[in-house]
Amino acid sequence: MKIALIAHDAKKPEIVRIATAYQEILRQHELYATGHTGQVISDATGLKIHRFNSGPLGGDQQVGALISENQMDLIIFLRDPLTAQPHEPDVNALLRLSDVYDVPIATNAGTAEVLLRGLAAGFLDFRTIVHGDEEKHE
Repeated sequence: MKIALIAHDAKKPEIVRIATAYQEILRQHELYATGHTGQVISDATGLKIHRFNSGPLGGDQQVGALISENQMDLIIFLRDPLTAQPHEPDVNALLRLSDVYDVPIATNAGTAEVLLRGLAAGFLDFRTIVHGDEEKHE
């Protein structure tokens, strides 16, 4: 599965903790991240991550483009709800696209943990149907 990892500046230490705790699960999937978030996670864990631009420079839109093409299966986006973001319209568009295309998205550490544990348990296998792989699971 393809997983996007995104975090606002105040949440970067938290996403590193999550990626470190669940790196064995994450290692089994294709990982994508916005610029600096991808760098800090990669530096801390050694995970291979395809890095997009930073969020304010179009990274959120790059993730959104993959969602709209059904090429993203799970998103962990640790948002900082207490700080105004200059790219808030892009953030809202990303959330909206996740809803439109039924892509599970975690916006806090608690939900991220549930999704990652669910991923390991096979609870996100419905995403294979989106990709036309349902025959492989019958």
